[in-house]
Amino acid sequence: MAEPKTAELMEKIVSLCKRRGFIFQSSEIYGGLNGFWDYGPLGADLKRNIKDAWWRTMTRLRDDVVGLDATIIMHPRIWKASGHLDTFSDPMVDCKTCKARFRADQMIDTPCPQKPSKMASECHGEKTEARPFNLMFDTTVGPIKNEENMAYLRPETAQAIFAQFKNVLETSRQKIPFGIAQMGKAFRNEVNPRNFTFRSREFEQMELEFFIKPDEAIEAAYGSVAKPSGPGHPGEPQPNWGWQIWHQYWVEERMRFYESIGLPRNSLVEYWQKAEELAHYARATVDILYKFPFSKRDEKGELLGEELEGIAARSDFDLSQHQRFSGKPMTVFDEELKAAWVKLEDNKKRELTQRYFEGRQKYLLKMGEPVEKADQQAREDAEALVKGYYLPHVIEPSAGVDRLALALICNAYCEDQAPDEKGKLESRVVMKFHPRIAPIKVAVLPLLKNKPELVKKAEAVRNLLRPHLTVFYDEAGAIGRRYRRQDEAGTAFGVTIDFETLGEQGPELKDTVTLRERDSMKQERVKIAALLPLLLEKIR
Repeated sequence: MAEPKTAELMEKIVSLCKRRGFIFQSSEIYGGLNGFWDYGPLGADLKRNIKDAWWRTMTRLRDDVVGLDATIIMHPRIWKASGHLDTFSDPMVDCKTCKARFRADQMIDTPCPQKPSKMASECHGEKTEARPFNLMFDTTVGPIKNEENMAYLRPETAQAIFAQFKNVLETSRQKIPFGIAQMGKAFRNEVNPRNFTFRSREFEQMELEFFIKPDEAIEAAYGSVAKPSGPGHPGEPQPNWGWQIWHQYWVEERMRFYESIGLPRNSLVEYWQKAEELAHYARATVDILYKFPFSKRDEKGELLGEELEGIAARSDFDLSQHQRFSGKPMTVFDEELKAAWVKLEDNKKRELTQRYFEGRQKYLLKMGEPVEKADQQAREDAEALVKGYYLPHVIEPSAGVDRLALALICNAYCEDQAPDEKGKLESRVVMKFHPRIAPIKVAVLPLLKNKPELVKKAEAVRNLLRPHLTVFYDEAGAIGRRYRRQDEAGTAFGVTIDFETLGEQGPELKDTVTLRERDSMKQERVKIAALLPLLLEKIR
């Protein structure tokens, strides 16, 4: 069956999300609140499976990453140090004619509310000059509402990781290189939320800050810095890796993660930001894009994709900033570096010291420090390197749970043909989630609800599976209709308890069930005793 057109496809996806309980408009009975969304029963399980898969991949299956769960509201100076208070803004334009508000950099593809056939940039309404609009939500801590007690809902989860870096390092018994992972809510007062849940004002992030040694420390200890030899995964981490190969490693690890939960590589785009697009602190950034139905298209009509995740090589900017603003040292001591340094030739010592000095000086001058103070601090930092102290650099893979959930929903949505009870083909909608990420793993279905012996057996099968899998029990309606309901929910497998299960068609089929696979609709007889291990194998 032909794929629906873009606008029609998104309408169908949004409709299914509400109809089947994936996503609801927040506060809908009061008219809704733009940019806020609630997740229904299926959506809540989908998000939980996404987060569980990410956490398992990032922490449980690795020895070099630990977790953190920090507060949403933190000391406001954290946001001064990170730059969010001064620079975290979007250019905003108001239309005096239609009273709409737009992001200045998105007017070319944002419809005018009065003339939806035209984009905001084509509308002749009277518009204001673009002005910066800070995206952070502010609040008050304590009973007195004044500037002194002002705080902010975090716009990202990363800064808490940097603020707690030394505490985590000292208590987790980790050494550089290692990472700190965190999942949680973040808030951005977007000028123009759009594209369903893609750009929202409240969302969840999954972020890793992976701390690595500066290249100067690597070169001192190992004689040279390993760099990428070509595209693709560089293999298992090695002690002589520099920032470039660590960055490539995490890009490939993240691509593998997306493939493991059902997003094919041909639906993803690996976009390397150009020099002029990079944040001032970033050495390199790769955006992993997913080809959403609403994505822009190139001149050939191919979808370009929208950002799912950014993997940034952030240098030592973040820890440097928090060290400057808090007055607390964020340096680490490296015994291996100290021991290696004394064995270096004098020329190599001077070369590495000068290079480290220049890097620190460049950062301090860029942050507005006076030349004399910047030179003095950079010299002290270079002298500390000689003694085995440095500020770690960081690679940051930062992903959005909600965007990934939407990508998985869009990728799973499919319309095809399936036979009804009489064998006649009819259209069906099926959500082809990877079993690992599907909200419901298995539906247990007694053939008839008015046969107590079938119901009792079905309930026993449900109770067998439920401690290990997300199970949905359904006994209402014709079996074909129940299959269609589960197809729309994305349920990976259906288990039907019928008269053969009871042994009425012969002893050889007693205590067997019909196992149905969602995508192919293929059915097979499986012994109840073998059902759980078989399902676990298929799902994991």
